[in-house]
Amino acid sequence: MKPAATPDTITLHVPFRVVKRGGRKEVQLPDGAPVQRQTDNTLIKALARAFRWKRLLESGEFTTINELAEHEGIAPSYMTRVMRLTLLAPDIVEAILDGRQGPEVTLGRLLKGFPVEWEGQQTYRPVFSTCAHDTRPAFLTAARDSHPNMPTGSGSIPC
Repeated sequence: MKPAATPDTITLHVPFRVVKRGGRKEVQLPDGAPVQRQTDNTLIKALARAFRWKRLLESGEFTTINELAEHEGIAPSYMTRVMRLTLLAPDIVEAILDGRQGPEVTLGRLLKGFPVEWEGQQTYRPVFSTCAHDTRPAFLTAARDSHPNMPTGSGSIPC
């Protein structure tokens, strides 16, 4: 008996699209496909700066946003927009730190403005999935733990 001939070419169809997110191109899989978490380092860095600046103002080290902005070498208007990130609901901040935020949650979109009330921030809340363990990179946990003013959540939010 002769073995069946194998074709020289195999065609594999994988549905995806390339979208821009935070100034970078990203592959977006179809709905229902398993998605690997990816942290947005630009957004995390902005959150860390916002909470740091808030702490510096609250401690009295700097008395005005203008004074702090001058010290940091940035425009006061930009500092004000970034500092608004401290008004995000704790579960949204936690999702950003864990890389669970949706594709619509980018620094650019958040800097354009969002509702101050946590209830009004519903569109930025992640759709939570359950998992057995925390896959957050160690440097994110250490960075969050070293900033006492950054919300940490209750720990009951699934990853």
